[in-house]
Amino acid sequence: MGALPLCAVVSEVPVSVDEQQSGETPFPKIYWKEGQRAQSARWRSESGLAAPKKVLVVDDTLKADTAFHYACEGTAMLWRGDFQNAKLLLQAMARRADNRARKEPDANTPLVPFPQAFHLHRQAQSQRARMLAMVLIPMDATHSVSLRRAPDVQLASYQVHGKANEPYIISLREVLGIIGGHEWRKAGIPIQAVQGLIHPHYGVFAPVRNEYVDLVATAPLSPLDLAFDVGTGTGVLAAVLARRGVKKIVATETSDRALACAQETMVQLHLTDTVEVVKADMFPTGRAPLVVCNPPWIPARASSPLEGAIYDHESRMLKAFLAGLSQHLTAKGEGWLILSDIAEHLGLRVRSDLVSWIEKAGLKVLEKRDIKPTHPRARDAGDPLYRARQLEVTSLWRLGASRLAGEG
Repeated sequence: MGALPLCAVVSEVPVSVDEQQSGETPFPKIYWKEGQRAQSARWRSESGLAAPKKVLVVDDTLKADTAFHYACEGTAMLWRGDFQNAKLLLQAMARRADNRARKEPDANTPLVPFPQAFHLHRQAQSQRARMLAMVLIPMDATHSVSLRRAPDVQLASYQVHGKANEPYIISLREVLGIIGGHEWRKAGIPIQAVQGLIHPHYGVFAPVRNEYVDLVATAPLSPLDLAFDVGTGTGVLAAVLARRGVKKIVATETSDRALACAQETMVQLHLTDTVEVVKADMFPTGRAPLVVCNPPWIPARASSPLEGAIYDHESRMLKAFLAGLSQHLTAKGEGWLILSDIAEHLGLRVRSDLVSWIEKAGLKVLEKRDIKPTHPRARDAGDPLYRARQLEVTSLWRLGASRLAGEG
C-alpha cells in the first residue's frame, strides 16, 4: 500500500501497567508520531474500549474508503482537520459498514434461528462499534474540542467525565454520544404518569419505552405507607408510585450516575419528601408492603459499561430479586416484577425457568398484566431482531410470598 497524504504510522507502543494504575490518574496513554516528534496523551473511553496501539494523524484530505480500511484493520486515526468534516467521514464509514453487513436474502437459504441470530447480531454490533470508534479527536484540559468548527461540549463532557486536569484523546463517536445524551438530559422525556419530565443522565437507561411505566401506573394499588423500588435508574417508577399516593418510597441503586440522576429527578418533580434515594446492592433494609423491580430484560453479557441497563448476564439481577424478595415483603405484601419476554423469543431463556425461579424463591403469582410494546423497533421489519420483537410482550408479575423468610 502506498503512502497516504498527512498520515504517519507510529510504532506500536504498549501501555504500561504503572501508568494505568498510578495514583495520579486511572487512564492509560496512547502514543503517536506527528512530524518527527513522538506524542502521547491520556485515553478516555466510557464504553470501555482499550487504548489504540496504532495511531495515524489525519485530516480532511483522508478519503472515506481509506479511513474505512484503516479502521477495519484496527488502526486508529487522530483527526486534525475540521470537526464537521470528521462527522461526515464517520457517517460515510458507517454507511460502508452497513452496506457490507447488508446482504440480499436468498429465498433458498433458511433464516438463521434464535439464539444464533441474536449472537451474530451482537457480534456484528460490537465489530461495527469498534470500527467506528477508530476516529479520534483531541480534547484539552477544559473539555474543549481542539478542532475547527467544533461545538461547545464542555458542559456535556464535564457531566460525564468530571474534571479533566489534562488533555486527552477520545473517539469521535463517543463525543457525539455524549452530545446526544446531553440534549436528552436538557430536553427531558415527558412521562404522563409522573406529571412531568424525566431528565436521564448519560449512561442511565432512559424511559423511552412507556409501556413498562404504564403497567406500574395502572396496576391495582391500595393505599400504602411504604414501597421499595429496586434498581431505580432515573427514578421514574419511584416517581410513579409517589404520584399514585404511596407515602414513602425507598429507591435503591448501585451506579453513582443513576443515584445522581434519581436524586435530581426527585428534586425536579418536588418529591424529595416522599422518595429517598439510597446506594444499596438490590434491597434496602427492612420490609415493605410493595417492592418493585424492573431488571434488565436480556440475559446476555454487556459488551460495555453503558449496556448494563439492558443486558443482565445469566439473569443475575432477576434471580437476585426473586431470591431475596420474600425477605423484604411484609405479610400479604406484593412484589411487582416488570419484565419483557423478549429473551424467550430470542431463545435466551424459557418461561419454565422464570416460573421455577419464582417457585423456588417461595413466591406465588397473584396476577400477570400484559402490554404490547409501542416503540418503533417493534414495527420495523428491517430490524435484525424483528422476528422476536413482533412477538414481545411486557408484563407486570404481581408476586406474593407463599412463605415469608424468617417468619412462621
